[in-house]
Amino acid sequence: MALSATIFKCTLSVADVDHGYYAEHALTLARHPSETDERMMVRLAALAFHAHAVQTVCQGDGDIGFGAGLSSPEDPDVRLVDFTGRKRLWIEVGQPLDKPLLKASQQSDAVAVYAYSHQAEIWWKAEQAKISRLSKVNVWRIPTEQSQALAALAERSMQLQATIQDGAALISRGSQTVTVEPERWQEASSR
Repeated sequence: MALSATIFKCTLSVADVDHGYYAEHALTLARHPSETDERMMVRLAALAFHAHAVQTVCQGDGDIGFGAGLSSPEDPDVRLVDFTGRKRLWIEVGQPLDKPLLKASQQSDAVAVYAYSHQAEIWWKAEQAKISRLSKVNVWRIPTEQSQALAALAERSMQLQATIQDGAALISRGSQTVTVEPERWQEASSR
């Protein structure tokens, strides 16, 4: 019998000082049986970093949320869609290959990758030359100790606050706080 996804509920309060965006998001995360808490929480952090795009990109007429993720490789981990149905942002978490990123670039206005874990450097050495040819792709690396600390915040029902300032996020649950400072490995070009 196949295992089913584990459902997590999260109320995420985002205070993005960098972009002047303040909102609360009621989210449902379906954690695939093969997905770790660490990966799931990196997806949540990626959403927090880009939540401002609902306002800055879609002028309030958009929706940011989770795609089908691991259960459907054709769908992003996080996506921003405007009111016309146009994919404005496609976010992948982990170490994707260049071909799926090329397809994502063809289907959306922008692509972001959030690499994490100790294997991220090995992946980047192998894929950097190919991914650097994709002009719409931004790549960030979340340090391993930060992604592992995020995993410790995971609960089936979560109330999280994300304060974003100077490109870093303080993500907290009660008295537990994790600082996430992604390192930019590739910036999308304006070609």
